[in-house]
Amino acid sequence: MTASADATPTLHRKRLIIAITGATGVIYGIRLLQVLRDIAGVETHLLISEAGVLNLHQELDMKRKDVEALADVVHNVRDVGAAIASGSFQSDGMIIAPCSMKTLAAVAHGFSDNLISRAADVVLKERRRLVLMVRETPFNLAHLRNMTAVTEMGGIIFPPLPGFYHRPASIAEMVDHTTGRVLDLFDIQHSLTPRWNGLKD
Repeated sequence: MTASADATPTLHRKRLIIAITGATGVIYGIRLLQVLRDIAGVETHLLISEAGVLNLHQELDMKRKDVEALADVVHNVRDVGAAIASGSFQSDGMIIAPCSMKTLAAVAHGFSDNLISRAADVVLKERRRLVLMVRETPFNLAHLRNMTAVTEMGGIIFPPLPGFYHRPASIAEMVDHTTGRVLDLFDIQHSLTPRWNGLKD
């Protein structure tokens, strides 16, 4: 599909907006798209910033077209007149994976300078779920205050920090664990990672 796809959702079909920005960790956005592509009843709308495209090359040797092929609908990040820029566009929410500090600041201050921050602003104002997989370390005070502002507006700050209690054997398993936890926030069933069943004796 293209960005001109019908704005009316199919009955009972989930719609998720996935944005990839210039922070390190583009694998999280890619993995989300790969998993969601194989789940029936989920429609993905993709946005990639210019810095995000650079990181696709740097971290994964991927091209923009390879990533766009994973989504149902692709939007130009500069097209602030796109369907997802309106509150009338029905979605189940948005995931920014990864989320740069620049994008975090734009969301925190309502600075809708491109379609990513505008779509996030729409998701917040319509009281839908917004998840920001923020990537930076260490955080300075501006980062922390921006994360607080987004949280106070109803957004979820989700740094992609790996868990080790399930004893991952590879980077792929760590990525899948984090990806699965994000999907849990949208009540999307998956089998990416084992569930916690308590400490073993």
